[in-house]
Amino acid sequence: MTPFCGTRLHQHPLIGDLLNVSKLPLCLFAALVLSAPLSAQLPAPMVASVALPDEPQPQPSALTLISSSSSQSAPSVQSPDQTPAPAPQNQTETDAERKARGDAQIREETHQRIAGVLPAFNSVQADKAVPLTSGQKFHLFFRGSIDPYQFVIAALDTGLEEAQDDYTEYHWGTLGFLKRYGATYADTWDGNFWGNAVLPSVLHQDPRYYRLGRASGKSAWHRFLYAAETTVICHSDKGKLQPNYSNVLGNLIGGGISNIYYPASDRGVGLTFERTLTTSAEGIVGAELIEFYPDYQAYRQRRHERAMNKKLGIDNHVYPNQP
Repeated sequence: MTPFCGTRLHQHPLIGDLLNVSKLPLCLFAALVLSAPLSAQLPAPMVASVALPDEPQPQPSALTLISSSSSQSAPSVQSPDQTPAPAPQNQTETDAERKARGDAQIREETHQRIAGVLPAFNSVQADKAVPLTSGQKFHLFFRGSIDPYQFVIAALDTGLEEAQDDYTEYHWGTLGFLKRYGATYADTWDGNFWGNAVLPSVLHQDPRYYRLGRASGKSAWHRFLYAAETTVICHSDKGKLQPNYSNVLGNLIGGGISNIYYPASDRGVGLTFERTLTTSAEGIVGAELIEFYPDYQAYRQRRHERAMNKKLGIDNHVYPNQP
């Protein structure tokens, strides 16, 4: 109020001579009388400028303004923690799809041979194995049992037995040869039937050899021991390692059944366990061949490529992996 009285009343033409100490009461009265018409004549903004300010309102902080601005300008942007989870998808493989993949893998396996002769049907790359159904296990067994190799190797084994005069009660000649041949082939059939089909289906074990290979990064010694251990250790249908009951019991059952058709002098508990151990040892040899023969093939292939490069005048140093 002091600025208003000191800057405006002394400029009014009617009260200029009243501003002295002796006439102060009249000055105050004149100010009260004249302030009403003056304030009535002022425009609205000017009246507002002389009014007392209201109580200060709390101002929003900078963080509040930024948060509000962000939520209004980009409502669709979400932090990584707030990203909604993708809609659940059914990734479970159906039995039909798994069987189809198993059938495709078996078709590939039945073309696997060592040196182009020895069947390696019961082997699969460890990181690519597909669980087999019981029907697929029986199919794999049957396909391996009727392979021409089995009949040829049984004939060669029979010829060796006859030359050494093994199982003398079979005698010599065509009949003796056929008896020896039947017994030899029956040993293979029995062992595979129980160890690769029946027991794996009942115990839910995979009868195949899971090859590690060089790509596994394991040393040759580790792979050698692993191949030998597969006689007594196998993979379950779920891929877990467990005792190879199927192979051990299958060989034992096959050895026991052989007492039916072998001569009386070649029967007994001792001979049964002897045949079981012989079959298991043969399985170790087969596993070692399956594990390392592909390495030998790859070595020969590299040597061949190296020789061809030399003939073509290509520097073999550009192939550091070649020996």
